[in-house]
Amino acid sequence: MKAVQYRAVGSAPEVVTVPDPSPGPGQVLLKVTAAGVCHSDIAVMSRPAEQIPFPLPLTLGHEGVGTVAALGDGVSALSIGESVAVYGPWGCGTCIKCAEGKENYCLRAKELGITPPGLGSPGAMAEYMIVDDPRHLVPLGGLDPVQAVPLTDAGLTPYHAIKRSLPKLVPGATAVVIGTGGLGHVAIQFLRAMTAVRVIALDVSEDKLTLARAVGAHETVLSDDHAAAKIRQLTGGVGAQVVLDFVGAPPTVATAGAAAAIDSDVTIVGLGGGALPVGFGSLPYSTTVTSPYWGSRSELAEVLDLARAGSVEVHVETYTLDEAPLAYERLHHGKINGRAVILPNG
Repeated sequence: MKAVQYRAVGSAPEVVTVPDPSPGPGQVLLKVTAAGVCHSDIAVMSRPAEQIPFPLPLTLGHEGVGTVAALGDGVSALSIGESVAVYGPWGCGTCIKCAEGKENYCLRAKELGITPPGLGSPGAMAEYMIVDDPRHLVPLGGLDPVQAVPLTDAGLTPYHAIKRSLPKLVPGATAVVIGTGGLGHVAIQFLRAMTAVRVIALDVSEDKLTLARAVGAHETVLSDDHAAAKIRQLTGGVGAQVVLDFVGAPPTVATAGAAAAIDSDVTIVGLGGGALPVGFGSLPYSTTVTSPYWGSRSELAEVLDLARAGSVEVHVETYTLDEAPLAYERLHHGKINGRAVILPNG
């Protein structure tokens, strides 16, 4: 079968031919319908060799949906041909966090060498993929696979971040979304669907700010050295009760801290390498700074329910498997408006 792999440190992803996989006991074989292209992949491919914790080559794609093609011994909860979404942050399944469905915070994954598809295990950017356990599959329930696949990360990750801050997202509050690309434009829709707050969106691209307004942002601000002051002005000097940074670079993290109100949440989601100093006097009183990771299995089901209710629609650009390297190149240069989706069997 064809697959998109990261084969050597510092190289671009390549389309290669690899053996067809077959499911072992307890596993599921999916015929991949769609796979998402994510900045996290680029972040991983930008690391030096000593910071890559898994062997290469690696089949990319941690966002995946597909149809069940074959079942390993002992699997009976699924039917051949069933359309499913892949829950990506695989855990051990037995620790206290996994028992709560929070496999994104598994306590033993590193110890046991368990890695997500596309981020250590063979991913979804191939004609077929192996899913290690049926509990990591969620029925699509009639959703369009192309629209649904980004929801497994670009939807689940902002949903998890927003859900943590719901007590502060009350009517009259302000939420700031920094970076309105793949995750950010979905976050804006969740904020509008789940809360009555005012949403201020920041980005360096006017195209992305246009998309932000189209999906529900009340205000848009160019992300530059003056952005925090502009947010203060828009909020009457108070600042934002919740700031969600989907870039995470040093300049955006600095803006997030400078825009935060007293007793606010600053959530750093992006992998841009920025850090925000925490200590008395560093930030407004009682500011909480968090760096959440992905989301829980139950939250993915909730995200898909919101999609079925029409509360979120991902802006997508589609590419064939052979065009996947081009999609990564366009994403790297900021030319993807929304989310790129690969159609391995399309």
